[in-house]
Amino acid sequence: MPPSAVARLTDFRTGASVATDDLSAVSDALSPHSRSHPLADPLAPPADSPLWRKSFLLGAATASYQIEGAVNEDGRLPCIWDTFSATPGKVLAGDTGAVACDHYHRWEADIDMLMGLGLEGYRLSIAWPRVMDEAGQPNRKGLDFYRRLLARLKEKGITTFVTLYHWDLPQHLEDRGGWLNRDTAYRFADYADLMSRELAGSVDAWATLNEPWCSAYLGYGNGHHAPGLANPRFATQAMHHLLLAHGLAVPALRANDPASQKGIVANVGRGTANSERAADQRAAHLFEVQHNAWILDPLLKGAYPGDLLELWPGTEPLVLEGDLRTISAPLDFLGINYYFRTNVESDGAHGFREVPPEGVERTQMGWEVYPDGLRDLLTGFKAAYRNLPPIYITENGMASDDTVIGGHVDDTQRISFLRRHLAAVDQAIQAGVDVRGYFLWSLMDNFEWAFGYERRFGIVHVDYATQKRTIKRSAEWVSAFLKERKARS
Repeated sequence: MPPSAVARLTDFRTGASVATDDLSAVSDALSPHSRSHPLADPLAPPADSPLWRKSFLLGAATASYQIEGAVNEDGRLPCIWDTFSATPGKVLAGDTGAVACDHYHRWEADIDMLMGLGLEGYRLSIAWPRVMDEAGQPNRKGLDFYRRLLARLKEKGITTFVTLYHWDLPQHLEDRGGWLNRDTAYRFADYADLMSRELAGSVDAWATLNEPWCSAYLGYGNGHHAPGLANPRFATQAMHHLLLAHGLAVPALRANDPASQKGIVANVGRGTANSERAADQRAAHLFEVQHNAWILDPLLKGAYPGDLLELWPGTEPLVLEGDLRTISAPLDFLGINYYFRTNVESDGAHGFREVPPEGVERTQMGWEVYPDGLRDLLTGFKAAYRNLPPIYITENGMASDDTVIGGHVDDTQRISFLRRHLAAVDQAIQAGVDVRGYFLWSLMDNFEWAFGYERRFGIVHVDYATQKRTIKRSAEWVSAFLKERKARS
């Protein structure tokens, strides 16, 4: 961000950060100037941007295993991430989600924090092992937790996007084969049926799965995520069963909670070629095939991309008659998670290898900051899929090595990141893409999977030793933007 932009941000954000013990004062703690002065940064949306409209939903996202903790309380069963993170060498520093952000006990204060920031939407996930026992019967204590949480959100007027599966598969199902076992797809449909019956009327939008690419490839293809298996053949079969689970769940969601929206969330990646050579251009295409079309083609075209087997020959999954019709049932929305691009070249055979560009801005994760990739993917999807449903950006954000200094967290890189990515969304909308909302990842720092607690994605800082929450400058900017938008409407 240019020095002049940083100066403007600092000028209207001079109020003290707010900790958990004073959450009712979150809104008041933002500087008076930030509550009344128009956002004058050149990266802010133009005056006529759809992002200023109240109908464009702005919120934040979390996931159950990453924030809840309380893994052994009130009948919750073990999940694959409990097992994986307890395995030496799998997670950085040996971290686990056993306590995480202790959200299970602090949820009321966390919702007050969400409200204090003025966020309009909240995307959360349900922990499957918290709400069902091994026989598939409901666990009332676990269900009551989500019932109370959603009732509070509804009371406060927060739009709720609820994800059924954000990677915490019950361990007893993994012991029977997990997503390699077709039966898991039917057990997921049972779970979706139960949740949509129990929580009908409390949820504005249901997402069946979060990022099936990560579940299939990182969990079963290269072993970097739970359950830690590494075989391309496993990845393609796991993906098919994940997508089948989605397709089987949608009719139950529609029958039990007809007023809600139904969709799925995919993480997508922009692939760029390292040169104009045909082989490198082909490599970039293949990157996007395995990262995007692998999921979106069966959902929106009813077929897997043929190019996928060029990358992983001999890995074709077992697909039964009617599966792809089930998978490709119409969606009310498509959730898109975007973080970075991958620059590639041909590997000299039938695939690609990454060529990281030099001299580019990167996040704590080492990911390149590349807002144009989000715009390019959105416009590309509109061109590729004639039945593309309305889109919500269900995750977008960055990790930084944030520390609290004098009661403040000055995460100016994140503010710049968010401004530029919102600008990319604005450009996509102006190009005709139907994008209806944007959820920051994430509301607060949390358990970042295989990276444990080192990588901080939140707009709220969490001191894991004390569970103290501290509002970051980025959260103040989000709040100021929403207040200014409300004043304009």
